[in-house]
Amino acid sequence: MKTTISGVELRRIAMPLVAPFRTSFGIETSRDVLLVRVVTSDGTEGWAECAAMSEPRYCSEYVDGAQDVLRRHLVPALPRDRVDATAVGRALAPFTGHHMAKSVLETAVLDAQLRLTGESFASHLGAARERVPCGVSVGIMNSIPELLDAVDGYVAEGYVRIKLKIEPGWDVEPVRAVRERFGDDLLLQVDANAAYTLVDAQQLAKLDDFGLLLVEQPLANDDMVQHAQLAKLLRTPICLDESIESAAHAAAAITLGACSIINIKPARVGGYLEARRIHDLARAHGVPVWCGGMLETGIGRAANVALAALPGFTLPGDTSGSHRYFATDITDPFVIADGHLDVPTGPGLGIEPLTDVLEEVTTSTEWIEL
Repeated sequence: MKTTISGVELRRIAMPLVAPFRTSFGIETSRDVLLVRVVTSDGTEGWAECAAMSEPRYCSEYVDGAQDVLRRHLVPALPRDRVDATAVGRALAPFTGHHMAKSVLETAVLDAQLRLTGESFASHLGAARERVPCGVSVGIMNSIPELLDAVDGYVAEGYVRIKLKIEPGWDVEPVRAVRERFGDDLLLQVDANAAYTLVDAQQLAKLDDFGLLLVEQPLANDDMVQHAQLAKLLRTPICLDESIESAAHAAAAITLGACSIINIKPARVGGYLEARRIHDLARAHGVPVWCGGMLETGIGRAANVALAALPGFTLPGDTSGSHRYFATDITDPFVIADGHLDVPTGPGLGIEPLTDVLEEVTTSTEWIEL
């Protein structure tokens, strides 16, 4: 008998962060996370995590909106005759935008599909490594001494790359302080989350003195042309994040010279299958990529670690250990060893939610029968 999808659960959980995380677009103290569980006709389950935040600040999506569009439009559009993530992508294509909502649904179906076949996420995507190097993202702090203490702790934990969040008024001096304290050998990069304009080019050019790996998304999400202009004014490579929502966007950015590095966040581009397409495109053009993070629990982290094991991911990603964000994760924790995380090898994501922990942090559940 052919296996089909019998229903989808939308589950909200509340996950307090171990410390506030500040970026140029706001401060987060907890994560309101939407999990999706796909159940097949033979009882197999597939899990995935929506990266949308509580408010539409990183992008236009937010968690309540993601749940609403899943309930009203995306889940009802799922193919009823098979468990096939590629078919899910085709079925959801007519709906404009909502990449994070599409991603979580496609990923949950893919997890179920791979559990049915016994294949791991990493193997299916084309992973080339069993371990991935890990970087960490350090938020904007109240003072430089506080920043230096935080970076010192992450370096001591073994993270192989440090990323500093920056904004106007918090850029050159914190970078200078970190570089002077930890030396030229520390792999260091910065992320502006679109906080600057081309008027700030001279200020951004001051970062050239610190030997950074890259400056990430300095200008507006929708302005590749000005990123291309800025790239001509800086020695530091420009990396695009929020600007890249598809393989087509990646191709345009590469053609324009708007970036020489790409941060691939699967949720932002609509899922791991599109993320793989961007990886393949970038690799064909000699453009390095790395895997960004959205403060994921173990469910989202497992998928990101698998993606980061593909051969074109030549820079350390924001694939931090679980305790970077959460005192208790909803899965067995990801633990850094020698600056690396092991890639899960079991079927599907290769990791399961811990039932007791999941129940404790759940705030609501919604079942949609198909």
